[in-house]
Amino acid sequence: MVYEVKLPDIGEGVAEGEILKWMVQEGEPVKEDQPLVEVMTDKVNVQIPSPRTGKVSKILVKEGDIANVGQVIVVIDDGSGPGPATGQVESKPSSRPMQPAPQPTQVQGPSTVLATPATRRIARELRVEIASVRGSGPQGRVTDDDVRKAASGSKPAGAAATVQVQSAKPGLKEELVPLRGIRKTIAERMVKSQATTAQVTHVDEADMTDLVLLREAFKGSAEKRGVRLTYMPFIIKALVPALKEFPYLNALLDEQAGNIILKKYYNIGIATDTEQGLVVPVIKDADTKDMFELAGEIEKLADKARKGQLALGDVHGATFTITNVGAIGGLFATPIINLPEVAILGLHKIAKRPVVREGRIEVRDTTYLSLSFDHRVLDGAYAARFTSRVIETIQDTKKLLAEVL
Repeated sequence: MVYEVKLPDIGEGVAEGEILKWMVQEGEPVKEDQPLVEVMTDKVNVQIPSPRTGKVSKILVKEGDIANVGQVIVVIDDGSGPGPATGQVESKPSSRPMQPAPQPTQVQGPSTVLATPATRRIARELRVEIASVRGSGPQGRVTDDDVRKAASGSKPAGAAATVQVQSAKPGLKEELVPLRGIRKTIAERMVKSQATTAQVTHVDEADMTDLVLLREAFKGSAEKRGVRLTYMPFIIKALVPALKEFPYLNALLDEQAGNIILKKYYNIGIATDTEQGLVVPVIKDADTKDMFELAGEIEKLADKARKGQLALGDVHGATFTITNVGAIGGLFATPIINLPEVAILGLHKIAKRPVVREGRIEVRDTTYLSLSFDHRVLDGAYAARFTSRVIETIQDTKKLLAEVL
């Protein structure tokens, strides 16, 4: 009997995946639940196990190619018979859940090359032999820029890579970057978010002076626990009581059923910048964790995100998202809602600015908070009160200490 193995529905809106690495070859015996193939989706890398013990009869999708959910990628023969007379093959779901890829894939070449799946994909698209590229990243890892420089023959550090292509105008240089993977998903979701929600952004200013001092006071304790203390745990601790007080921010809109679903749990998505694109790992049950636990989990998830090691559970189930561009700079921005949520909070650069306090001008550490929300679910006054509640907690040291400890 022969069985077809299809690219399964991984969930979370994933419609396709890139065949990253086959762990078996045609004609090779395979056991049930043995990993068959590693697939890169727009969210995570997963390993698909064999649904049967048998022999790999035919591999139908090559490494580097894109397969759609439901597409047959490999055929396994268990040797029990010729199969149905119609010649059709039978499919059966695996008895073991898909597993996240354990670490960044190392590609074998003349020497072992350390590179992320997205970097290797760029190398294939630009027809660069990745084994010949000298990596500039940690431990010699080949980065996207390394590949683009190799494609363009560029030597100076930081020089923009270009690829000569056919053009109606002689001498014109262009770079072709296929819209795939995480970048494709970001494009689709941002357009959908803008097109299907009534987005409004409310901006307010927060005095961070006391919070800056509070963080400095706790940094030593955090280091003893082996964690790096950023401002994010404090912001989450100020955010959760506001979400409890203003539940329509921690919700989603089910248009089909005509319901607003108020979430009674607090899973905070943290938008994270990676070489592959923006991903949103999720801090589960943030209201149950102390400041140091939050700091450790944020650091761990951010590291996994940048290494391409996030599991599906790491990016699933957010009820509210925070995006922080403060380390990069800028005054403020209007973040786009991370569907199916109804709001997102943008954090920005903390800078010393003149502030009037009791009729006097003082220099204080301040920042701007940008709350984008779906006006179909809540009104501007409600959103403004929510933001004021967050700022009130941030600026009140006693209240913030009560939350973080």
